[in-house]
Amino acid sequence: MTTSKDAKVVVVGAGFAGLSAASSLVQAGFQQVKILEANGRVGGRVCTTKPFTENVIELGANWIHGQIGNPLYRLAKDQNLLAKESLEDDSDDYFFKEDGEHLKSKLADQVTSLFEKLLTKASDSQLEAKYRSMTLGDYLDAAFDESSLASSEDGARIFEWCKRNACTDEATSSLFEVSASQMSEYVELDGEFYNCLGTGGYQALLEVLLKRLPPGTIQSSKPVKRIQWDLKGTGSTVKSHPVKVICENDEIFEADHVIVTVSLGVLKQRAATMFEPALPKSKMDAIEKLGFGTVDKIFLCFSKRFWPEDCAGIQLVWDEGPEDKSVYTSQPEEDDWKDTWFKKITGFDAVARHPTVLCGWITGREALHMETLSDNEVKDTCLRLLRSFTGWPIPDVSQMLISRWGHDQRVLGSYSFIPKEVNGVKKQEALAAPLPPQSQGSSSKPLQVLFAGEATHVKFYTTTHGAYLSGVREAQKLINHYSK
Repeated sequence: MTTSKDAKVVVVGAGFAGLSAASSLVQAGFQQVKILEANGRVGGRVCTTKPFTENVIELGANWIHGQIGNPLYRLAKDQNLLAKESLEDDSDDYFFKEDGEHLKSKLADQVTSLFEKLLTKASDSQLEAKYRSMTLGDYLDAAFDESSLASSEDGARIFEWCKRNACTDEATSSLFEVSASQMSEYVELDGEFYNCLGTGGYQALLEVLLKRLPPGTIQSSKPVKRIQWDLKGTGSTVKSHPVKVICENDEIFEADHVIVTVSLGVLKQRAATMFEPALPKSKMDAIEKLGFGTVDKIFLCFSKRFWPEDCAGIQLVWDEGPEDKSVYTSQPEEDDWKDTWFKKITGFDAVARHPTVLCGWITGREALHMETLSDNEVKDTCLRLLRSFTGWPIPDVSQMLISRWGHDQRVLGSYSFIPKEVNGVKKQEALAAPLPPQSQGSSSKPLQVLFAGEATHVKFYTTTHGAYLSGVREAQKLINHYSK
């Protein structure tokens, strides 16, 4: 009988899910663990770079969300990797209308505060019955209409900005495509919600996990083409390893178990051809029904700072924004929205440790369209927006960096969300279920193909700690199996 020492485990993907799975197995005594990583770097949707100065820019994951019960926060704290100073200082967002008017901070504070309260209601399962079948966008609009702030035109415009901004949390084209009632399934950990890492960024946290792995564990630039499972051999041949992982270069890795941690975006594109035999209908259905969206960042580096010291960000408030229900539902031509893709940019935020850099945020189909444009076209559009909204004398951009997660063939997006009319928990559990199904009987070796990644976590989907914990979860299944 195979022991944990001899069991061959292949982990597909070296993001937080893959690294936590592999390091958990190694710490438990597994000696035949390999990670196959498609890219030439580890981290997946974590991508720490230094494009402008010696200080880091996070092209992917930015924060550690929550503190109590968050293993990444605990790890970062133990290793002294958190930012020394709070980056949430006395600065405030500046809200500008498209005619150049700087909106009063009191109104902006009132509207954003109300928006947060309404979101919290949805997150805490406090939605009234009449809202439960609605999309998140429809619920927010209906609840806002009951407020005195709705009578103010500028209040309604700021509320549209709030919805547009929330699209970055949900990685969606619109809150009118997200389930309101499912918001309560996501668990927000206690403690400060936005925790910034120090000068090493997320890369420093990855390196802590990398040190736990024996040399040679990770094989980079090894994209996987196919996973054959439930191999039994024929006649007198006894198949010792039930799984074969075949790379794009036709290199083959035999295994007793494979832990698949590729993104939901990759599964959406390739699951139908990646597995042999084909995945069960319940799993394919989960892959199809769960949402996976794109969030991109546009970093603009200037030769000198032109925004005030107390300005945390320049936020763009449109007379008619893309998250107004009337605008969302009234696009007569299929591609009309592409002409105004830039309206989905929420604004341009100051960046920690980069006094002359602003970061623009954009989501959904508009982000995917932006990714097809040249850097120069995006830069010129952003400068036009900044100049027309603020009226300030703004210098040219000296350097820029744009994420293009939606067109990155190794991830094809940013993170998952629960669409309207989808039972998120049921689909996430189906996505995470191991193969072969437990009901298949004892003729097949158990736990041949396991699935991890943020989209498989019922409580913490979208987050790095969700990805990390999902890897630990799948490793624990194997540890328990060999402890019997």
